[in-house]
Amino acid sequence: MIRRSIALACAALAFGAAACSSQPPAPSGGPNGARATLVGAGSTFDYPLFSRAFYQYSQLHPGVTVNYQSIGSGGGIQQFTAKTVDFGATDVPMGSKELAAVAGGAAAIVQIPVTLGGVVVSYNVPDAPANLRLDPAVLSNIFLGKIANWNDPAISGLNPGAHLKSLPIAVVHRADGSGTTYIFTSYLSAVSPQWKTVVGVGKTVAWPAASSVGAKGNEGVAGQIRNTPGAIGYIELSYATQNSMPAAALQNASGAFVIASENSVKAAAAAKPSVSAKDFAIVNEPGASAYPIAGYSWVLLYRHYPDAGKQAALYDLFRWLLRDGQQYAASVSYVPLPPNVAAAAQQQLR
Repeated sequence: MIRRSIALACAALAFGAAACSSQPPAPSGGPNGARATLVGAGSTFDYPLFSRAFYQYSQLHPGVTVNYQSIGSGGGIQQFTAKTVDFGATDVPMGSKELAAVAGGAAAIVQIPVTLGGVVVSYNVPDAPANLRLDPAVLSNIFLGKIANWNDPAISGLNPGAHLKSLPIAVVHRADGSGTTYIFTSYLSAVSPQWKTVVGVGKTVAWPAASSVGAKGNEGVAGQIRNTPGAIGYIELSYATQNSMPAAALQNASGAFVIASENSVKAAAAAKPSVSAKDFAIVNEPGASAYPIAGYSWVLLYRHYPDAGKQAALYDLFRWLLRDGQQYAASVSYVPLPPNVAAAAQQQLR
């Protein structure tokens, strides 16, 4: 298991407990004195932010316990549809087929963006630069299996002076239904006609490289990369940052090589100021400073809950996350929602 910061470690607990602090919680209850236990499941992309933000919320409202299960976007959608959790989280909004499986269909669901992040390409190559340069052709050919060794001239040509030794490439990908996979394959489909035709976009795809190996969750992919010399894979920025993993500098649509950061992800989002559950992709956006693999993550809520107290608690939790909770994004390598996107999300929540 990869090392996590204390903020990540707290996520395995019910956030209403004061496990991450030596200070006892305030004696007051939740909003308006309410007490509730809220259970959510889904995106591992969101896990570090939810860990930090939900813990902070529990300190403000000790009467409300939030238990989030980091199982992947696909699993989150399944549990949300089955109503075994109160809310879901996914890096790609529910599509028409998924909405049709919900009682009441699309009219019964609210999908709101809650955070913004980058997907980094990380690797384990001894003596390689910390920000190895990769362009769209090389990256797609690696994941297609057409480039199979780190000393390939196509890689060396982008990184003069790197002196990469002969080492087989091991492609690491998500083994579970994943919104992070959806974002990554959306990018590869945008920059590689062959990838778009042969593999396509999805939360799960058939990985063509002979060396491909799957791992569960962002944390599983990160661990597999760290433990496999020659490995390359894709993970949410926070997992790379928290575990000091190298991240490739990717060539963007403007031809610049860009490293994932708060500013470069923010630049990608700025290129598309309006997003919705039907039009949400922000991969390969134009702009010299835009990071090419970025995306929003979404929370799934029902418009009506049988328990009015739980509905009120959910509303207050996510209203807080869209407002005050955004301040915790940068501390775990996410990007606060752009003001216009946050305002639209709050309107949807109302």
